[in-house]
Amino acid sequence: MFRESFVGYDAPRRILVAKALSESVCLLAHSGDSECLGSASQDLLLLSTYKIAIRQLLRGDSSEITAAVRKWGNQALSYAVRHHPIDHGLEEVDDLVSEMYKFLAHKERAVRLSAGQVLVEVISYYNRVGQVSWIRAEGVFDKFYELLRDARDPVKETVLITVGRVGRVTTANFLSVAISCLISRLADPNPALKGIAYMQLMSLARFYGKTPYKLLDPYIGEIARYLITQWPHQPALLLETCRLVSQEPAEFISGTLVHTLPFLFANCNNAVIEKIAQIMGLFPSKLFLDFSKDILTQVFLLPEKTQTDNALEFILQVMPTPSGGSINAQTLVRSCTSELLGTFVFLLGSEDPKKVNEGRKKAPSVGGIGRSLKTNILGLISYLVDKLQGVQGRETMAAKQQTLRGFGALVTHVGPEISIVAPQIMATLQVTLAVHELSDVTLDSWLVFLKTLDTRDSLAHAGTTSASLASFWKSLSPYGRHVASSILRYLVLDIGPSVGPDCLHDVVDLSGIEALSDVQHRLRTIRGRWTVEDRLHRLLERVSSDSLTVTLQALKEIKSLLDEQRDFFQSGTSGDSFNTLIGRTLRILSSVAGRDVDGIEDIRLIAFECIGAIGALDPDRLDLGMGDSRPIVLKDFTEEEESILFAMHLIRDVLVSAFRSTSDMGYQTNLAYAIQEMLKFCQFDVSLMSSGRYTTSASLKARTRWDSLPKHVLETITPLLESRYTIKEKPLPAFELPIYPQQGTYREWLQQWTTCLISDAKGVAQRIFEPFRSVVRNKDVGVAHHLLPHLVLHTLVSGDEDKMWNIQSEILAVLKDQVNEGTLSSADKRLLSAQVVFMLLDHLNKWARLTRKDLGDKKGEAKRSRGNRFGAAEQLSRIDSILSSVDQDLMAKAAFQCKAYARSLMSFERHLVTLRQRNADSAEIQSCYERLHEIYCNLDEPDGMEGISTLILSPTLEHQIRQHESTGRWTSAQSCWELRLQQSPDNLEYHIGLLRCLRNLGHYDTLRTHVKGVLTRNPDWKQSLVGFEVESAWMIGDWNDVQVLVDGSGESTPSVVIASLLLAIREGDPKVIADALARARMTLGNPIAASGGREYRHTYEAVLNLHLVHEVELIHRFSSEQVQMSTARRVSAQDELTKTLNTRLNSTLPSFRTLEPILSVRRTAYGISRQRCVILTGEIGRSWLISAKIARKAGHWQTAYSAILQAQESRTTFSLMQKVRLLRATGEPLRALQELTHYLQTTRVQDCPLDSDVIEITEDESEVKQQKARAELLRARWMEESDRYEISDVHKVFQQATELWQKWESGMFYYGKYQDRCFDTIPPVDLKIRGLRMRLSTVRCFTKAMKYGNKFIYQTVPRLLTIWLDMGEDATVNTHEYFIKISAEISRAISGVPAFKWYTAFPQIASRVGHKHDPVFEVLARLISTVIKEFPQQALWLFASVVKSRNKNREKRGRSILERLKSSCTNESTHVKDLINASVAMVDGLLTLCDFPAPDPPRNVGPDAKTTLSMKRDIPQLSKLMPSPLIVPLQESLTVILPPTSAATNSLHQPFRLNIPTFNGLSDDIEVMKSLAKPRKITIHGSNGQTYAFLGKPKDDLRKDARLMDFNSIINKILNMNSDSRRRQLHIRTYGVVTLNEECGFIQWVPDTVAMRHVLVPLYEARGQKGWGSELSVVFEKIRKASDIEAGKIFANEVLPLQARSVRIWDVADTVTYRFTPVFHEWFLETFPEPSAWLASRLVYSRSAAVTSMIGFILGLGDRHCENILLDTNTGSVVHVDFNCLFEKGKTLEVPERVPFRLTQNILDGLGVFRIACEITMGLLRENKDTLMTVLDPFIHDPLVEWEDERRKIERQTHRQNARNKPPIELRVLAKGALSLIEKKLRGIYRTSKDRVEKEVSTGNLVQMLIQEATDNANLGKMYPGWAPWQ
Repeated sequence: MFRESFVGYDAPRRILVAKALSESVCLLAHSGDSECLGSASQDLLLLSTYKIAIRQLLRGDSSEITAAVRKWGNQALSYAVRHHPIDHGLEEVDDLVSEMYKFLAHKERAVRLSAGQVLVEVISYYNRVGQVSWIRAEGVFDKFYELLRDARDPVKETVLITVGRVGRVTTANFLSVAISCLISRLADPNPALKGIAYMQLMSLARFYGKTPYKLLDPYIGEIARYLITQWPHQPALLLETCRLVSQEPAEFISGTLVHTLPFLFANCNNAVIEKIAQIMGLFPSKLFLDFSKDILTQVFLLPEKTQTDNALEFILQVMPTPSGGSINAQTLVRSCTSELLGTFVFLLGSEDPKKVNEGRKKAPSVGGIGRSLKTNILGLISYLVDKLQGVQGRETMAAKQQTLRGFGALVTHVGPEISIVAPQIMATLQVTLAVHELSDVTLDSWLVFLKTLDTRDSLAHAGTTSASLASFWKSLSPYGRHVASSILRYLVLDIGPSVGPDCLHDVVDLSGIEALSDVQHRLRTIRGRWTVEDRLHRLLERVSSDSLTVTLQALKEIKSLLDEQRDFFQSGTSGDSFNTLIGRTLRILSSVAGRDVDGIEDIRLIAFECIGAIGALDPDRLDLGMGDSRPIVLKDFTEEEESILFAMHLIRDVLVSAFRSTSDMGYQTNLAYAIQEMLKFCQFDVSLMSSGRYTTSASLKARTRWDSLPKHVLETITPLLESRYTIKEKPLPAFELPIYPQQGTYREWLQQWTTCLISDAKGVAQRIFEPFRSVVRNKDVGVAHHLLPHLVLHTLVSGDEDKMWNIQSEILAVLKDQVNEGTLSSADKRLLSAQVVFMLLDHLNKWARLTRKDLGDKKGEAKRSRGNRFGAAEQLSRIDSILSSVDQDLMAKAAFQCKAYARSLMSFERHLVTLRQRNADSAEIQSCYERLHEIYCNLDEPDGMEGISTLILSPTLEHQIRQHESTGRWTSAQSCWELRLQQSPDNLEYHIGLLRCLRNLGHYDTLRTHVKGVLTRNPDWKQSLVGFEVESAWMIGDWNDVQVLVDGSGESTPSVVIASLLLAIREGDPKVIADALARARMTLGNPIAASGGREYRHTYEAVLNLHLVHEVELIHRFSSEQVQMSTARRVSAQDELTKTLNTRLNSTLPSFRTLEPILSVRRTAYGISRQRCVILTGEIGRSWLISAKIARKAGHWQTAYSAILQAQESRTTFSLMQKVRLLRATGEPLRALQELTHYLQTTRVQDCPLDSDVIEITEDESEVKQQKARAELLRARWMEESDRYEISDVHKVFQQATELWQKWESGMFYYGKYQDRCFDTIPPVDLKIRGLRMRLSTVRCFTKAMKYGNKFIYQTVPRLLTIWLDMGEDATVNTHEYFIKISAEISRAISGVPAFKWYTAFPQIASRVGHKHDPVFEVLARLISTVIKEFPQQALWLFASVVKSRNKNREKRGRSILERLKSSCTNESTHVKDLINASVAMVDGLLTLCDFPAPDPPRNVGPDAKTTLSMKRDIPQLSKLMPSPLIVPLQESLTVILPPTSAATNSLHQPFRLNIPTFNGLSDDIEVMKSLAKPRKITIHGSNGQTYAFLGKPKDDLRKDARLMDFNSIINKILNMNSDSRRRQLHIRTYGVVTLNEECGFIQWVPDTVAMRHVLVPLYEARGQKGWGSELSVVFEKIRKASDIEAGKIFANEVLPLQARSVRIWDVADTVTYRFTPVFHEWFLETFPEPSAWLASRLVYSRSAAVTSMIGFILGLGDRHCENILLDTNTGSVVHVDFNCLFEKGKTLEVPERVPFRLTQNILDGLGVFRIACEITMGLLRENKDTLMTVLDPFIHDPLVEWEDERRKIERQTHRQNARNKPPIELRVLAKGALSLIEKKLRGIYRTSKDRVEKEVSTGNLVQMLIQEATDNANLGKMYPGWAPWQ
């Protein structure tokens, strides 16, 4: 195309063309981008075009082709190379190289430099391409060296400049070559060239921000070797290089000997070695000895054996021959033993210089001391440690000090390589630091050790070092403190800055040590930018350290952080969601407290204190993720890979942690031996080490496994690759079986049983477990606890019958001991042993489940041999026989005794199934029901209790008691207990039950009297009743009695422990209080430690007790400190205390059983502190009012009434508020209103504050007004609900409430809501004036409510928008002055209300973008712009469907809003503009993907074949957008998080989660699904490293799905705000939906789910039953023709009992007969075999099924076949998909749907509790009907496509009926018609058949009607057979 194009062009014109070509490269490569992005698209190959163009440009005569033309031509080529795609055309680039070589020799310097720049870009391109092209780059450098050697000086100058430029554009791969090339010219004879080389090197140093030395340092080895070889004939080169790096030649030579000597000795370069020796003042032999390890390594790495032999011979010649003998190669490498080396090191530690010199003189005689020290370092360390511990005989303190000094000398001699034994050295130093006489010398060696290590290695120990020094600082001598200061200053001030701030993150806080203020200042500077989250995250990492010292110091810092940042922790445990970091904190604290090692007491104490400070957080809202990560060995060590992976697990997760944490050197030796043997088993050897001195090489598999281990593990185990530990095992003593009864403690039993099983191991298992025999006998039983389940499993599947039944007898012995009333075992032994047995059974169940799955896998079955299948089946049978041999009744009772209620429930249910299968009599089954009822009571699951109660035919008195107590009917329960006592007056349990009732009723005097009477008759019961006695004594203030009881009690029950604490606080002695707090925490927290920190829910009672202790401390601290405070500060501190305590209370489990003990102890603490702090007097009454409130909400009327009486007795203001609420709750609403009205009228008449006779010290005038406002608002709401008052009277009371407290969200909301309802009652004639005025008042109330809080934001904002926008569409009012004022009010609210509140209704806002009234649209557009500008990442996804709408008006307006927003962006907000552009491009790309024609699946392929598209090939525009700044549209990323309180919103509130993932890339494969619409599944790679799948759905209106997700999100908010639903964790699963327009969109792929059909079908097939067959076809045809009554009978009698046929299981023919019985419960047992997980998953399933059923009914959701119901395999939660059949569409199908939701026999089979969850959900939906209907408002203003089809259908019918005068049907009418059905249901209006009258029914009745309708056999039988109603 360029041929003849430049003919006739003179030089200036050619230069212009070349410049234009240069400038156009970026525009062509990536147009639209503001900066150069480098490589262009793969499809844009500019280089070939530019080469042609430039060649044409350079054709002509000399007058036309000047040097300037060539220069600019080369520059254009360099730009083209820079933008050349790395995946195309290496040859295109290669062609340029030879051309540029010619230009490098050009006479004009500008041409040469431009050619050099082309070569710079070429090398840079090679560097980007990667290793495949490096050989090409080496060729270019070879050319450079050739030119530097032979070319003219001007050419050399150009080459040097070019090489310098290369160093700026490449990575380390070529930077080293460039530096070496420049250094080679530092001795050039031409001073100019030498100067250029020097200046280029200095320029590179400046470019990289380094000194010349630092620039050369990474490559100093190669450079030094080059310099030293050139030294004899080019000495100036070394001198110039030394001048460059500012070093003397001798210093440089000395510093690089480690690099040069190995090279010189290996090459036998005696001349240079002699010269170095002369400069260093040393003999060549000394040089060798100093670097023998490195030299010999290099020698043995020589490629030829002859070279190695020659080098060794050369070394022998260098070495002096000892007198009387000879030296050989073997002598060089094997000349030392551990004993000689140990003696040598010990001598070096002497304080006598003569002995030190003697030791040094012996070093040469040892021979190869460096190599020998390293080779024998483990033995040497063990030798020195034994001397310190006196293993070799008693050592004097002086000898131990000398040994420690020898440590320092050893470290110095070995050098930085001592890091391989750093864990052992650090452990030794930490132990000896605790010995006062050894601390000084320990610190000396510690400093030497750290300074000897490389910088990074030293800093790796900064955390442990600083923690140890801080821990012992106070006990150190002045000298010790000086050395300790030097250590910390060295780490933090000297070497820390050179590495970077991150290396010091684990240094402990030193603020408490004044002498280290400079170090602390440096740390504070480094950590100045840390957020609280950053700080907490770092601390948690340190708490998890294997070092106990580090853990202890980190816990102290967490304790301080909890106190300093109380607001952070309080806000993180309230509001919409809990901060996951706080949950992680609790998990780690519990885990640390559960460690079973020596010296853990201090750690446990602080951990318990921190747990108490965080509080007893609601376990239902806290995901602690405490799962068991223990692996399962499926193949019993018969597969090598599985066995090696298991051994690696033992190394990584068990041994290394124990090794690093222990301070017991003997135990560490045992662990080292076990690690050594595991390394051998894993085929890890010294060839894996990178030092290069080993001739053998590791296998690829071994290398891969080795590299997979974490860094800290590798640091620990690397030296053990060469260790030679041996242990002599003692023979096992004879013992009697079972072992459990013979051992006195849990520890002894566990160690003995584990040791016994190790001795029984066979084959490969023996090789693995045998090295652990000495380890498991240690006092730390953690390793034994970890090994035991694997040993049990191995023993069981190995086939030895006797040993199998021995295990069974051991398990049964433990279980029987739990239910043995006469047991002699301690409580700890029984509990811990039972937990081990439960863990074993869970492990066996898990193995059986995985094995059964493996056997049932058809693909796996095809691969296995028949023998292997039967072997696995036999092993499975053996395990099943052991599991089945454990009586479920015994298991249930034992678990119940251990308070493992979930396990007890599971076992009792299994036992119940067994009873039913053998047709047990009714009495036995009823007895089982009673036990289930008792378990549910202990689980605090009243729903389960109520469900079981319906099955109990004749409730026992005990049953009635449980029922009364669970519902708070304590007086009734008291009557029952009294009846039982009449029958059995000497039954202790009955007396305890009665006392429990009296305590909960607050009858403490009666309680004390009863206890004293009982103890008079039964003094032996003293310890059993002391808890009640002591609590009643402190409640009535009889502290003398409390003291007597505590002193006489030998028990440490929670009540006694807390009583001791209260006594100490009452005494007031700080030391006594501190001791009492420590004792209380250690005692009350013990269950947490016993559980190992794994069971938060099971240890919640212990956490609650720690919570109580912390609150007692808080109250005492305040009462003690307030004495020194001013009045204002005192009031402020009390407010802060009250706020803290209220927040803590609100974050706990919201049950009366949890909350009341907290309040009770608070009142006692207040009462004690009242003596010193009168200001706390009012808090006691307030606490009673809170008790009354929670008791009332729990339905405990009697308890609530007692609490109100106590509050009134305390003369607490507004106690009547709780009284009237209780009256209303108990069914007396009229009386409640009357008393409230009378009370308020009385207080208004009195010219004084409310309750003037009450002494209120803390309440100020504003608080009184707020209390009045609350009372007035309550009265107004009740007046409205009673429907007995005039509107004006109610209005007046609402107004009074808002006037009393003007900035109050609740007042404004309810006032506005009332006016909104009153509007509907206004006569039409008054709407014009009065109605509009009322609307204006309503809008003002709602905008103020939005401004003052966020509690009602989901009700306020949608309703406000609906009022305003609907009025704006009414032409009769949208020009009225009142409406103009309303718009002005909205406009002000847009500016005054935070944008995140508007965002909550953004879908509704966006749906109204087509508003007809232009002034309204202008305000609406401003609102949309405000939200998008504030939250562009989220709002742009929600606005996408508007911008790409098929409705032209909506699209136009959407685009105009975005364009105006882009044009208004300032320089500071350009990111919004960029995000808008990115959003538009992304949506365009996604639409292209949806519309892209998908290919048909290939023929003649299997059913599993996939049809795919290529992202890069088919949708390249999407690929080019990656990475994108847009967030991945996950539902959680698009959902706003509200502030935790309803106070005025903090402007700093972060409404969205931090670190929301953005698009990092897209997978190339796009899977095309097989359904008719061919949806496309894409995979997004998030910026957080996670992957997310989305399903693109073409020709599908996903606005419906998106609005349902919004609807469900609001429902989740509603459910979360209600305590009943929150406690049950009621929620509905949501997922991201992105609507691109009316026809396309993307839905987030729900991970870890399985369709219910894919669960049920395999379960039925395993029983030989098909999902569908000819028999069913015949039956359903009969049902279709039958009446409802007959259909129900046929379904029940013919469908469900359908018989199965012959089936084959594992190739074994068998004939089985099954009914269509429910099988779904088996899925839970298989998927969640661990009882806690089983119970949790079943509860989640039941409750999520209830929520989805109620919501599905409300929405008219049909087509709920088993493919549209998914199950979460992690939680059991129900997830519904495919919402095409909404708004009762199912009832219009050809076979109409008859059921409101799916509740078939299998759905029922999985349920635990259902009805109450349904009632709670339905009740909340009905209570919030206005909010929910408003959320559905977008359906009206942005109707669905399907409604357009419906309209056309109706119009066709109208046309056929010739009804031409009928007006056209509006889509809004259809939308309103569909939504009206929902509104009726939300009002409770429903009928089950057309024959019944439509009327409003109660929530309970409505739920019952729906359940009956859903389970009716006639309805199920009449369903479409494809719906599978029998499943």
